[in-house]
Amino acid sequence: MTIADTTDTRPDQTVIDGSKFDAEEARHARNKRLESVGKWALPAIVVLLTIWGWDHVVKVNNIPHYILPSPGLVAETLYEDWGTLFPSMLVTLKIAMMALLVAVLGGVGLAILFTQSKFAEMAFFPYAVILQVTPIVSVAPLIFIYVDNRTVALLICAWVVAFFPILANTTLGLKSADHNLRDLMTIYRANRWQRLRYLQLPSALPYFLGGLRIAGGLSLIGAVVAEYVAGTGGIGSGLAFRILEAGYRLNIPRMFAALLLIALLGVAIFMATTILNWFLLRKWHESALKRES
Repeated sequence: MTIADTTDTRPDQTVIDGSKFDAEEARHARNKRLESVGKWALPAIVVLLTIWGWDHVVKVNNIPHYILPSPGLVAETLYEDWGTLFPSMLVTLKIAMMALLVAVLGGVGLAILFTQSKFAEMAFFPYAVILQVTPIVSVAPLIFIYVDNRTVALLICAWVVAFFPILANTTLGLKSADHNLRDLMTIYRANRWQRLRYLQLPSALPYFLGGLRIAGGLSLIGAVVAEYVAGTGGIGSGLAFRILEAGYRLNIPRMFAALLLIALLGVAIFMATTILNWFLLRKWHESALKRES
C-alpha cells in the first residue's frame, strides 16, 4: 500500500461542505432581504395600482364628480375641508378609544371573575353572548332613547361591539394555562390569587392581545355606526355625520375624504395594537419570536 492510498480525503470533503454551507447562508440572507423589502413594497405597489386604475376609470368614462370623484379631487377636498373633517375625526377617535378602554377593563375583569367562579360564568356569560350576536343597529335606537347624554350613548354602542372579543379571548387564555404548572403550584400550596398572578395572567396575555387587536377595529366600527344612528350634527359631530351631511348635499368628494380618514384610523389602531403585541411578547412567546426559514 502506498502513502497516497492511505491519504485521508476528509479535509477536501470538509472544504466542499463548507462551500455549500456558505452558499446556503448567502441564499438565506438574500431571501431575507427580498422578504423584508417585499413586505413593504408589494402593498405599496398594489395601492398605487389601485389609485391609478381608479383615476383611469374616471377619466376614460368621463364619470361626473358627484357620482365617482377622482383620487386627486378626493385629496384636494381632504386638504380644503381639513378644518371640518379633522375635529370630527378626533370626536370619532375619542369615542372609539374610550369604548376600547371600557371594554378592556370590563372584559378582563369579567374574565377573571368567570375563571374564579364557575357559577358567575354560568350566570352571566349567556348575556355576553346575547350582546355579541344582537346587531348594534337594532340596539342603538333604544340606547339613544333611554340615555340622555349623547356622548355616553355613543360610548355604550361602541362598547357593546368591542366588549365580547376581549371577554372571550381573555377567558380562554386564563383557562389555557399548562395543567402541569397548575399541578406544580398546587404542590407548592399556592393560593388562587398567586396562581392567577404568576400563572394564569401571563398565559392569557397572548390571547388578550389577540382579542385587543380585534376589539380595536370593532370599537371604531361601533362608534361610526352609533354616529349614523344618532344622526345629530353640531360641533361635536363625528366623521359618520360628516358622511351623512355630504350625502344630503351630494358632496361626494367630501364623503370619500371622510371615508378615507375612517380607513386610516382603522389602520392606525391595528398598527398600534400590533406594535403593542410585539413589544409585550417579543422576548418569550412563539408568535413574536423571529423564526429561521
